[in-house]
Amino acid sequence: MKILVTGGAGFIGSHVAEAYLREGHEVVVVDDLSAGKREQVPEGAAFYRLDIRSDGMDTVLERERPQVVNHHAAQKSVPRSVRDPLLDSDVNIAGTLKLLNGCVRHGVNRVIFASTGGALASVTAALPTREDAPPAMLSPYAVSKYAVEQYLRLYRQNAGLDFVALRYANVYGPRQAPDGECGAVPIFMGNAAAGRPSLLYSSPDMPNGMTRDYVYIRDVCRANLAALDCAGGQVLNIGSGREVPIGELYEAVCEAMERHLPLVSAGMRAGDLKRSVLDCTRAAELLHWRAETPLPEGLKETAAWFASSAS
Repeated sequence: MKILVTGGAGFIGSHVAEAYLREGHEVVVVDDLSAGKREQVPEGAAFYRLDIRSDGMDTVLERERPQVVNHHAAQKSVPRSVRDPLLDSDVNIAGTLKLLNGCVRHGVNRVIFASTGGALASVTAALPTREDAPPAMLSPYAVSKYAVEQYLRLYRQNAGLDFVALRYANVYGPRQAPDGECGAVPIFMGNAAAGRPSLLYSSPDMPNGMTRDYVYIRDVCRANLAALDCAGGQVLNIGSGREVPIGELYEAVCEAMERHLPLVSAGMRAGDLKRSVLDCTRAAELLHWRAETPLPEGLKETAAWFASSAS
């Protein structure tokens, strides 16, 4: 099967492209390298340096004729979406619509969409959060991801373009950049390596910080493989199902890095949910998937990569 991976030079996308290649699929990567790295494009994948919003995207689809488009290219930062909602909308909504139109024109059978479970998790529903809970809309990033899910339903109904949307929890693992915009794990590891204290975003009623669901990249890749063959039209949570306070995560990161530094309390950020953990029952039923990597194991592997990449 030929699969085109947008954002395939980035953290998650490069791992997914690699997983597809290992399973014998033909892989095409599209990435503008605004966040991804050319060296992360796996050997054996065709590569186009391209913004999904450009007219060249249609040319690539026409030339390559993939059966599946795995869509990971995105404006990925919640804080940045709050600062610049127009950019977030332009990349995540307008860019995706242009891509979907190209998919319809050039006979793509299925789109696998990297959505968000963490940013959409309901503030009112019982935890862990199911896919049918009313989504929180606390950031433009959350709005854009939810909007694309609705467009995917529309394109499936009106144009026959099948889809599976994977609502990720907080994905972590090797190759995740400590850029300060997203991902507590690489930020904490970067600070630990540099001997800097880290910030704990907290409130008086949650002194150990917000809670999140952390899922390791290897498990996310297995979900993307399973999504090739499952029933279409699905929105599925992909997470560990375990609610972890940020303070607890920090201690686990320090253990993995073998460095213990202070954690400095800070207030809540705009657009952040206080608590988030996903119910992944539907993924177990429809993908035959469950997260398998315990947090300490995943953090140990991530810390080993971090140390090797810094040397």
